[in-house]
Amino acid sequence: MTAIELRGMTWSDPRGHDPVVAAAAAFAVQEPGVTIRWDKRSLQGFESTPVEELAATYDLMVIDHPHVGAAAGAGCLLALDQHGDAMALTRLQAETVGKSYASYTLAGRQWALPIDAATQVQAIRPDLCPAPLTRFADVLAMAHDGRVVWPLRPPHGLMSFFTLAANIGAPCAVTPGPLLPRAAGLRVMAALQALADLVDPACHAMDPIAALDALAGGSRFAMAPLTYLYATYGRPGYRPHAIAFHDIPALGAAGPLGSALGGTGIAVSARTAHPQLCTRFALWLASAGVQRGLYAENNGQPGNAWAWSDPGVNAAVGGAYQQTRLTHEAAWLRPRHAGYMGFQHDGSDILTDALRGRIAPEAALDALDARFNASFAT
Repeated sequence: MTAIELRGMTWSDPRGHDPVVAAAAAFAVQEPGVTIRWDKRSLQGFESTPVEELAATYDLMVIDHPHVGAAAGAGCLLALDQHGDAMALTRLQAETVGKSYASYTLAGRQWALPIDAATQVQAIRPDLCPAPLTRFADVLAMAHDGRVVWPLRPPHGLMSFFTLAANIGAPCAVTPGPLLPRAAGLRVMAALQALADLVDPACHAMDPIAALDALAGGSRFAMAPLTYLYATYGRPGYRPHAIAFHDIPALGAAGPLGSALGGTGIAVSARTAHPQLCTRFALWLASAGVQRGLYAENNGQPGNAWAWSDPGVNAAVGGAYQQTRLTHEAAWLRPRHAGYMGFQHDGSDILTDALRGRIAPEAALDALDARFNASFAT
């Protein structure tokens, strides 16, 4: 039998790297002669590197769903519905957490499979904040006392903008036009500005990992109102203090709805010499048995609903999946057109300038509208 080596690219956090490495070892047992060698890149690189660059080198890639439009347009990803078992795909679609499966569906094709579900949630230190906050006004009250940490490094400030807009019933547009009605935009900007004025300016340099590290260490911070779920921080001993994750505090009247969806999917390069083998691995990796077993056991954050409802999987991370399930199921799906990533980059800078007082809210909303519409001409 001829040996086959596949190359994969993931991201460097244990959540992104450890489970796929463990999965590669297990897959090699059932597929003798097949080796999958995983490389890794930083969170910032994961959020910004064009998938078409990765697809030129790698067979398998862990990707972020907003890249799907550009990647599909460039023809660099394999359409998994054309190579995978139809019943297996239908089963995975039914087993997804929220919109995770749909986030990789575009133009009638499936460009990746969800292996990791995440959205913006609330993180608290149970020893310092005994119960989760339910209203954004409560967050502001705690921030007055210097107890709130909030990741604002691009693109995370923009993600909070998206989350609050959808939470008040005015989800941002996904087609050309105003990003959201002006009155709603001003309300969201006012809420974000009120919190930005109260938190430590160091938050502007924090991504979710940095914010959660700050929350888990020492005793300064008690909660983070909007940060992407990293369930491993709920594991005893993972950091100096365990973090508990809960549904987001609401600005609107309908509860924890509208959080900006994150998570990751496993995609296959259109250039791979082994499309059937790679697709088989992707389907296996996303399957319920793997997700609730070796994937979750190796620092993975599953995307499969069977894993999310598994008592043992939840117990290992302090109930993080059960306690944030509503927020995930009601999450908002970002645009995925080919020019979206350019807007996300520039829109994040516009919002940062606004929150730092460099431009007025009205001007920021005008600039966001202009850049959003320009992204459809890309």
